[in-house]
Amino acid sequence: MMKTHEHFADDLALYALGELAGSDRQEMEEHLHTCAACRRELQALRGDLGLLGLSSSGPQPPARSKERLMRAIAAEPPRRTTPAPAEFPRRSLWWAWAPAFAAVALFFLTLGMWRDNRHMNDLVAELGHRNQDQAIELARLAGELRLLQSPDAVHVSLNPMKSPRQPSGTAIFSTVQNRMMFMASNLPQVPEGKAYELWIIPMQGAPVPAGVFKPDDHGNAMMMDHPMPAGVVAKAFAITVEKEEGSDKPTSPIMLMGAVSAPG
Repeated sequence: MMKTHEHFADDLALYALGELAGSDRQEMEEHLHTCAACRRELQALRGDLGLLGLSSSGPQPPARSKERLMRAIAAEPPRRTTPAPAEFPRRSLWWAWAPAFAAVALFFLTLGMWRDNRHMNDLVAELGHRNQDQAIELARLAGELRLLQSPDAVHVSLNPMKSPRQPSGTAIFSTVQNRMMFMASNLPQVPEGKAYELWIIPMQGAPVPAGVFKPDDHGNAMMMDHPMPAGVVAKAFAITVEKEEGSDKPTSPIMLMGAVSAPG
């Protein structure tokens, strides 16, 4: 007897479970080639079956999927089908590997979430470093502002001894804060291996080195928030050209010099 569409629709759940064999299976596959409605229903049943397979080692499938599949199986008429011998190993193998496939899928899902969390942690750490760098920069600028606004801050202008370019410099220091800064302009470029060195000329004793620097392409230079040598009372500031790493005492003629004005 020729099977109707309803007969094939009733057998879809068994086909999805792999319970059809022999001529019944062949007829079902031939019908599926020509019936789009049965193909859609088979796809939905297989999707529900896949969700039920995941329930052994992963998240619980939606309840509606399980109910849908159970209703489809319950609607099947009682039948006793002897499957072909070749069908048993394949069904058994599929059901045996289903938890493993679910575990592999869960592993890759966990791996992706771990990578996302690691990326977020790296991003948070990078933002933390940026905030730390900004805090350090703000602290440095605040220190420079305190020096400039300090009531005892002394400004010393350094004037050229002999130079056609008229370089100039300004030293600002505070004995209370024990800090100083120095700015210069129109400085000639120094030879290779050489640098300018700033000297503090004390009330008594030899000049004290206060730092080395090189001007930029425009002849400008700056030493910001520099410590004052402990216990030194400045009478004047001077600049000479020394070796790049600095010198313990001046070895060349003074280029710029400025005396500290008496208070009051």
